[in-house]
Amino acid sequence: MFDISFKNLKRLFIPVIITAASSSAADDYQWLEEVLGEQPLAWVEAQNSRSVAHITAYPGYQELYENTLEILNSDARIPDVSKRGDYYYNFWQDAEHVRGIMRRTTLEEYRKESPAWETVLDLDALAASEGMAWVYKGVDCLFPDYELCLIDLSVGGADAVVTREFNMTSKSFVEGGFHVPESKSRTSWMDKDTLFVGTDFGAGSLTDSGYPRITKIWRRGTPLAEAQTLYEGNADSVSVTAYTLRDGDKAHYVVQETPSFFSTQRWAYRDGQMISLNIPLDASLLGIFQDDIFIQLKSDWQGMPQGAIIHAPYDALIGGSAEFSLFIAPAERASIDAINFTGSSILVTWLDNVRSRVERYRRVDGQWQASPVEFPSNGAISVFNTDRDSEDFFVRYQDFLSPPTVYRVDGSNLQNERLKGLPAMFDASGYVVEQFESTSTDSTKIPYFVVRGKDITLDGSNPTLMYGYGGFEISYGPNYSATTGRNWLDRGGVYVLANIRGGGEFGPKWHQAALLHNRHKAFEDFESVAEDLIARGITSSPHLGMQGGSNGGLLVGSVFTRRPELFNAVVCQVPLLDMQRYNKLLAGASWMAEYGNPDIAEDWEYIQTYSPYHNVKADVEYPRVFFTTSTRDDRVHPGHARKMVAKMTDMGHDVLYFENTEGGHAGSANNEQRARVTALMYAYLWEELR
Repeated sequence: MFDISFKNLKRLFIPVIITAASSSAADDYQWLEEVLGEQPLAWVEAQNSRSVAHITAYPGYQELYENTLEILNSDARIPDVSKRGDYYYNFWQDAEHVRGIMRRTTLEEYRKESPAWETVLDLDALAASEGMAWVYKGVDCLFPDYELCLIDLSVGGADAVVTREFNMTSKSFVEGGFHVPESKSRTSWMDKDTLFVGTDFGAGSLTDSGYPRITKIWRRGTPLAEAQTLYEGNADSVSVTAYTLRDGDKAHYVVQETPSFFSTQRWAYRDGQMISLNIPLDASLLGIFQDDIFIQLKSDWQGMPQGAIIHAPYDALIGGSAEFSLFIAPAERASIDAINFTGSSILVTWLDNVRSRVERYRRVDGQWQASPVEFPSNGAISVFNTDRDSEDFFVRYQDFLSPPTVYRVDGSNLQNERLKGLPAMFDASGYVVEQFESTSTDSTKIPYFVVRGKDITLDGSNPTLMYGYGGFEISYGPNYSATTGRNWLDRGGVYVLANIRGGGEFGPKWHQAALLHNRHKAFEDFESVAEDLIARGITSSPHLGMQGGSNGGLLVGSVFTRRPELFNAVVCQVPLLDMQRYNKLLAGASWMAEYGNPDIAEDWEYIQTYSPYHNVKADVEYPRVFFTTSTRDDRVHPGHARKMVAKMTDMGHDVLYFENTEGGHAGSANNEQRARVTALMYAYLWEELR
């Protein structure tokens, strides 16, 4: 184990110290934006000590912690696998492997109750030998043999990574191989001796959001500094990247610049030429399949509706003569959540009133024909391990009360083979799941799920936790949570998931309804769900709490400053709160397409109406809020939470705060840290909502 106390933090992370951006709009608490400054860290340590002492004094804290750690370290967890060639790879963390191991097995072994695993990379051993707090962030292996891989490693869980070339056969890092120093890099294989790479090449090579502005072609055996520049974007764009799309054995190279979070300009890179692709800037490029490019529309285009998936021959698009055809279109309450490609089929995952279903599409005599892939209709389905050399694929199914189960679907007949299932981690027989709708301020119907005991009394006395996000077109559906089951439901709590606007539950229109100067609609939706719960007698304000992280942290922060009487507990995690300076901190500039630009007077006039940091008042009574963040969060600056806590404390409000020294935007880097943060949250909720 590493000593990651505050006194060692600066020494350990000295190469990647993050400092606050300068601004003329300074405030009394801006000094807390200096992430690793001596004074801010002393403030954090004092806040942590006070809050942890208070929360852990709750009589049930230790049981909550042990419950959570047991779940997180359980050998009964499903080892999720990614197919690469003949092997199925898994990254695993438990009490013995705190930082984790990358391991692999065969399909035959994976079918067994206790597969034989071969360890490929031990992160704990690597971290110990190199004296670095490595956190695994992902791997990209070279098609078709998947022997050479690019492994991303983060110091303490930050988004910034070190990229190192690894050989899966020798199970070792490649001596003299590709190595990209720590940055928010973007890399992709062209071939075994060539990479696309965007990283911090020096002054001016990053965008205002901290992502690559330049993408280059880097050839093996040459210094990174000599990589050939392929494209340079604008500093005020979000990022520039280049990558490889595969269609069977064919490789297609794409270069893209993202001017804003929801707009992307794309070029084909072919025969040394950059060729502009004439597709809408706000469309999503889904892939190339049987020589056709598939995109999803975010706005109506050429007579085809918003949310539809359309396609055209890729060569015709490059040649400027493409005519797009409709593949599938959404319905009023059914959106397209994802598509995956197999050898000759397209798998479409639909969200039908926030419940998943899957269909397989094949082209027969020039027409698309759909066949249902049979799974229960009340849960969440994810398709994975699709392979262009096979028709078979994996499916993961879960709902609020049914543990995740992994199936292998035979592409010849669509029959399911159960491979792995998580055993029940809590007794679900006494609970029921209901879906209701509230009515928002503008009369829009807002769906939400309630998970509760079958026999609870609807007298307003039930401790109830509401979760919401409502941003960036991200959808939240039914999800099995053993920690929620044991630590909340089993103790008499009610859990609520609110599918508010700003998310993607009903496609682009649901997201765009709460975009920019309509952000308040997400808050009104959330408040309407709370009011509906109270009207139904499920709970009442003294027993109602809410939780949200990142954009969800902005959601709950805005709601408790708008409607302080509505909730009695708030868990505000890795949040955005200072909406006047968010675009000057870390990746914040990349989100101006979601929130607007506070440096523009018209935008700020609106944004300041909901910015939590600017709406908290000394003479208003608020619930005792629990703020959490991470020192190593290099996406949403920890200064948001720090400054809010300092400001509220100086106003005389009683707040709680916990800042983990590791974890990045996820808030924690290993199971012990996850268990601690989770137990702190539930102990706080029980103390406030009983």
